[in-house]
Amino acid sequence: MITSRRERGVIVLGGVAVVLVLGWIFVADPLLERMRNTSELVPSRAQVLARRLDLLARKDSIVKELERTNGDIERAAARFLTEAAPAVAASELQKLTKEMAAQASTEIRSERILPPVERGEILEIPVEIAVSGEIRQLVDLLARLEAAPKMLTVQDLRIRVVNVSQPKELLATLTVSGFILPGKSKT
Repeated sequence: MITSRRERGVIVLGGVAVVLVLGWIFVADPLLERMRNTSELVPSRAQVLARRLDLLARKDSIVKELERTNGDIERAAARFLTEAAPAVAASELQKLTKEMAAQASTEIRSERILPPVERGEILEIPVEIAVSGEIRQLVDLLARLEAAPKMLTVQDLRIRVVNVSQPKELLATLTVSGFILPGKSKT
């Protein structure tokens, strides 16, 4: 049993010291560490906040740019061949090339559908046609292909003279390609 005043004072002082040490270890030190970590995060969070506020300030211009880009995409997609099976698109491409060849006063000698080629998300549908005509007619056909309402490209062009003694008539073999977006059909 504690009898003297001095012993009680030492015990109370020891208890206060234990409470202070435990308070420092379990309360004050974690709070100080959390405050240090939070103060380190303040600059990066301020940058994130500034970027988000900048985005909010530019919201109208971003929305307008998005609408303009979507419009550009829709106009470009309208120039693709009919969104269907590659065989249907190849048939449409053959029909287009036949019409243009007729308008250019050239004669189609042969046509051949080539296997489709994947170009990322777009499927290229190539058709090889052989046409004969004079040089002006072939130039007219190439101009019509370039100005077509559908997006057409000439992948390969070979020209040779049909009759060497009369070099007026030429035979041109063209590989014309159209494009479709597979898997996005509206059926």
